[in-house]
Amino acid sequence: MAWRRVWQFPLLTAVLIVALDQATKHLTMAHEHRLPISVIHGFFDLVYVKNPGAAWGIFADHTEMLALISAVVFVIVAFFYGRMTADWTERCVAISLILGGIVGNLIDRLFYGGVVDFLSFRLITYDWPAFNIADSAICIGVGIYLLSSFLRPEHEPRLEAQTESAPNP
Repeated sequence: MAWRRVWQFPLLTAVLIVALDQATKHLTMAHEHRLPISVIHGFFDLVYVKNPGAAWGIFADHTEMLALISAVVFVIVAFFYGRMTADWTERCVAISLILGGIVGNLIDRLFYGGVVDFLSFRLITYDWPAFNIADSAICIGVGIYLLSSFLRPEHEPRLEAQTESAPNP
């Protein structure tokens, strides 16, 4: 029962991230001939970019290596899920966002030879590299996990440790 409680919500979150990510990428590819579309002029556009690399295009054209790294990271994070989350709800959400994002981009690498990006933001004269839902999920998940790591103790004090230090009457 405990295993089911721990995995039910995070698994659902990861599956929803993958589904949303893949649906938006399929819409982008189906309408690539209509792109780019300016949503907020000078700030936010919908575009079609196939990124053969990782973040900001690093390791371009090393899709197989990036796919392998993604798969290995997924397995490691899934294996250590319990230790990484310590049953903290926000850490469960964070790891599920990260796992969903990894799978979303891994699907692209395996089936399209690169990651499909479609969200493009511009701030004054700086164009932020295009990204997607999976990238967002990974970044948000890492941010939540880091905040939780700084704000929450690693281990709750054990009851035995508290009773050992109490004076005997």
